[in-house]
Amino acid sequence: MFRSPWWLPGGHLQTIYASLAPPPRVRLERSRWETPDGDFIDVDFAGDAGAPRRLALFHGLEGCSDSHYARAIAAHASRRGWRIALPHFRGCSGEPNHKPRAYHSGDTQEVDWILRKIDSPFVIGISLGGNALLKWLGERGDEARALVQRAAAVSAPIDLPAAGRALDRGVNRLFYTRHFLSTLKPKSLAKLERFPGLYDAARVRAARRFREFDDTVTAPLHGFRDVDHYWSEAASGPWLERIRVPTLVLNARNDPFLPERALVAATRKAAPCVVLEFPRTGGHAGFVSGPFPGQHGWLANRLLDFLEQ
Repeated sequence: MFRSPWWLPGGHLQTIYASLAPPPRVRLERSRWETPDGDFIDVDFAGDAGAPRRLALFHGLEGCSDSHYARAIAAHASRRGWRIALPHFRGCSGEPNHKPRAYHSGDTQEVDWILRKIDSPFVIGISLGGNALLKWLGERGDEARALVQRAAAVSAPIDLPAAGRALDRGVNRLFYTRHFLSTLKPKSLAKLERFPGLYDAARVRAARRFREFDDTVTAPLHGFRDVDHYWSEAASGPWLERIRVPTLVLNARNDPFLPERALVAATRKAAPCVVLEFPRTGGHAGFVSGPFPGQHGWLANRLLDFLEQ
């Protein structure tokens, strides 16, 4: 079981330090795929194109193939003989997408299309990407086994209402919500210039909490009545009991994004094929280990070990 080093105490430091001291970049090859609705996504690849094992990685909110966890997993997977694909959710690859829709925590329609096109029997999802993957696995049930042999989700906000409330309070709002909104709001305002009338620009500019932003932008943009409808419908927790693919759910109990009580309650009815690992430490998608300045290899190796079983 993972244990954070003594010099990196607390969930906040374990979360923030991982992104401030990322591992080296890996060599990536980019492909652009046209979506069924006439939009596009960019997919980055790492590792030998002829590698016999194929892995897909779904990133978190406002993440990309350059996120610290993506760099680490791609590097270790490549060294262990995997070909890894890193698809970007719409608008996350450095270029605005063409359509009004963006992406959201329960975007299983997008996950389904990507998994069918990418032809990867092993899948990892981090944070938002992990929640969307878990929800897709539960929605598809037995059908998912035709596409995926094993899956893993890391730091997934499986109780999305609880995660939203946690991120909108106290230091979480100052550390994380403000950081995410610093990119989400400009993207949304730029989209509004191309598609007038999608939502209220003044409310976007005024948003200081996820609840305000999701109620103004994410929910109406993707067919939800309001933020409460979005958060409840997009949460993956209620779907864990219907998963039929061997799946690892790895969440630190001190993850600032999801209170421990909500984490435990949301996984209580998980299916027998779902392996629950809740180390005491690690933060949100952090899991830096070893002597200072630390290493990012623990998470990548734990995930690959599970997928290779």
